[in-house]
Amino acid sequence: MATPTYDALKAQQDRFDRIFRQELQPLMDAICSFAYRLTNDRTAADDLVQETYLKAWRFIDRYQEGTNARAWMYCICRNAFINEYRTKKTDVRVVEVDQASGKTAHEIPQINWLENFTTDLGEVALGDETTEALKKLSDNYRMVILLDMEDFTYEEMAAIVGIPVGTVRSRLHRARLDLAKQLRSYALAQGYNVPDEELPTKSGRTKKK
Repeated sequence: MATPTYDALKAQQDRFDRIFRQELQPLMDAICSFAYRLTNDRTAADDLVQETYLKAWRFIDRYQEGTNARAWMYCICRNAFINEYRTKKTDVRVVEVDQASGKTAHEIPQINWLENFTTDLGEVALGDETTEALKKLSDNYRMVILLDMEDFTYEEMAAIVGIPVGTVRSRLHRARLDLAKQLRSYALAQGYNVPDEELPTKSGRTKKK
């Protein structure tokens, strides 16, 4: 095999520099926010972001230019969190909703007011009540909620987390149930139309007069 010439190596390095600068660096704010919501600690989040970008640069030859840079970076961040941070804690085994109930994910009804609520949360800074509620979720549940708030598809979430789409749906539904219990009073105070019972509703969001 022929040894690459200096010009070929420089051209490759220039391409990697361009990809990093144009496609990966602009995602820094989003990755910082994701890392903070995963770790709940500013110093740990900064370390996680640094580790994420170091790994992104180290394996940049595996990234296909012009594809889904956002999903690729979130996947690296998630893996770094699992390997460097979550393994330091005792992780409680997650029982999926479909396994516990005997239902498949698509048969489980959605909590519409919470879906509207968490969609809106993705567009604004999280309040103290919501931040505390997210902290109380298991890492597996918080992960899919945060990805859902970032508007990833089920397929993208499955690729990032490394689980089947059905498991993504199950975890997301269970996470929403847990959040619904914690955030019901807060959502009411924010003007969301929340039914008396924690049951699906078609009403969505309605501001109080």
